[in-house]
Amino acid sequence: MLILLPPSEGKATEGDGPPLDLAGLSLPELTRTRERVLTALERLCAGRETRAREALGLSPGQAGEIARNRELRHAPTLPASRLYTGVLYDNLGLADLDPDRVARSVLIFSGLWGALRVTDRVPPYRLAMGARLPRLGALAAVWRPVLTDALPADGLIVDMRSAPYAAAWRPEAVRIRVFREREGRRTVVSHMAKATRGAVARALLSNAADPTTPEELVKVLADLGYAAELNGSDVDVIAD
Repeated sequence: MLILLPPSEGKATEGDGPPLDLAGLSLPELTRTRERVLTALERLCAGRETRAREALGLSPGQAGEIARNRELRHAPTLPASRLYTGVLYDNLGLADLDPDRVARSVLIFSGLWGALRVTDRVPPYRLAMGARLPRLGALAAVWRPVLTDALPADGLIVDMRSAPYAAAWRPEAVRIRVFREREGRRTVVSHMAKATRGAVARALLSNAADPTTPEELVKVLADLGYAAELNGSDVDVIAD
């Protein structure tokens, strides 16, 4: 089972390890594209601030993110398991899960790095997959062919990514959708969806079961106390 996660807008503010080593990251097939995207981001952030803010979707109060992006090659790094914060990662709680299981079973997608294992060390950065960089264009289109060649597409893939990140790699996967049900009517939730996906990922990674089909996944989730049902290629989880 492979669980696909989005990154988070919220990140740790600084690293505590050695500078970035692009060649030392997992999935070395992505190194060349990582270099291209990093170089394009550096050029953007070295130019006019207003242009960089517009391209990165930043407010005037977030100009510090642009300065941070200019120093990525020399900034201290930290593992991806500690880099990302926010609702999904708070509920996932990577720190006290089995590190070997997590390293084997989780991929975190990124507009800058493509995809990361939780052990990969990178500096805090700001670049969403929905951004367009000068000379490169839409990042999902840049990453899609590279990720398609590099990533394994066999076994059960559980997709918890948001739409911009899902656009960068489209394997045959089971999407986790979260709904709230009231008086027989289901509605999509947003903030709660992130929390629920984080909790579901934690439950799956904490459990010894390793489902290999969507049907087995639904059974495992039911055994873990979730109201879940298979709906085509999706698994719908009904949040309380």
